[in-house]
Amino acid sequence: MSEDIPALPDRLSVDPNSPFYDEAVLTRNVGVRFKGQDKTNVEEYCVSEGWVRLTVGASKDRHGNPLTMKLQGVVEPYFREG
Repeated sequence: MSEDIPALPDRLSVDPNSPFYDEAVLTRNVGVRFKGQDKTNVEEYCVSEGWVRLTVGASKDRHGNPLTMKLQGVVEPYFREG
C-alpha cells in the first residue's frame, strides 16, 4: 500500500447528514466484509463496536430515508481495486 492512501475510519456512514459521513473516503470505493461476506447494502458500519447497518429492501421511513437493520458481527472495511 502507498503512503498517501488514508486509513479507513473506525465508523463510516453514506448518509450526508451523519457526523460519520466522509465524502473523501467514500469516493475511494469502500467495500465492507461482514462475517466474511462482501455486503453491497451497507449504510453505516463501526469496526470497534462490531456492527453494520444494512438497508432493508426498497422501503423508506417517513422522512424518505431507507429502512435499515443493525446486525452485530465482525466488520472488515477495505478499499476496492479499480
